Amino acid sequence: MLRNIVLRATCVPFLLAAFSSAQQPAPAHAPVPGSPADLVQQGQKLSRDGKLDDALALYRQALDKSPDLYEAHLAEGMALDLKGDYSEAREHFTKAIEVAPADSKAQALRAMAMSYAFESDTFKAAEFELQVFNARLAKSDSVGAAEICNELARIYLEAGDPDHAYKWYKMGYDTAAHKPDLTDADKNLWLFRWENAQARIAARRGQAGEAQQHIAAAKAALDKANNPEQAKFYPYLTGYVAFYTGDYKTAIAELQKADQHDPLILALLGEAYEKSGDAAQAKAYYQKVLESNGHNPANAFARPLAKKKLGSGT
Repeated sequence: MLRNIVLRATCVPFLLAAFSSAQQPAPAHAPVPGSPADLVQQGQKLSRDGKLDDALALYRQALDKSPDLYEAHLAEGMALDLKGDYSEAREHFTKAIEVAPADSKAQALRAMAMSYAFESDTFKAAEFELQVFNARLAKSDSVGAAEICNELARIYLEAGDPDHAYKWYKMGYDTAAHKPDLTDADKNLWLFRWENAQARIAARRGQAGEAQQHIAAAKAALDKANNPEQAKFYPYLTGYVAFYTGDYKTAIAELQKADQHDPLILALLGEAYEKSGDAAQAKAYYQKVLESNGHNPANAFARPLAKKKLGSGT
């Protein structure tokens, strides 16, 4: 029943009005030195180190030797997005989708969605996320489909559309619940994610009191989930809510307890310092954002913001 409802729902305008993230493909084994696969792996290392032009040169060498190499097109598209060359990046993602092995198709589609997220184009991002969502539902992968819902919801939220974000976070929570053998711990984990999302949405709407109620519910669910790996997301939540409800001092204090490798957290810290009148600290955090070279929702919004704040383009 859920599958049929969702497949029909893709025709509803709000879906087309439009988390794990599309990352560099992991090598299965060491390739032959100098082969196209080897060039791609060398390029991926350079890209992770921020040497995007050097990485691109290697990807292009790989494609000269093997024009339909999926990994090269995917990696080149990601590097081009990080540079801000979005149109050219999408040419490579289009080819990556075309030549992707069956088990990599979702990765290519999500990479294309992220490319549009870099420009806050939620309509186009949703087009590609929905293909992955429906494919996972068709395979009865409720949790995998729910993760895509949350990924798309986050794109909407960071693009400033809390209404569509709410609909997709709710869809994610409801979809995960259809997994028949979901443990109590996992149920509480998904409840934490749902309350976390509602708190952030309320904050973006300026509803401080409602946001605090959802923070309390999120903390209760997190405690019941007994999942230490999720604990790092709590100060991100409290810092996020504080920032969007205008309490920049608390935002700074909480976000500094959160994952300092997450570019969106760094960007929020930069903005909080900027709004607090500390331009030097703000600049330092924006510069830290640009040291992150992931191709994921966090960087899709943090990196363009940092570039704009530092006056180095959009």
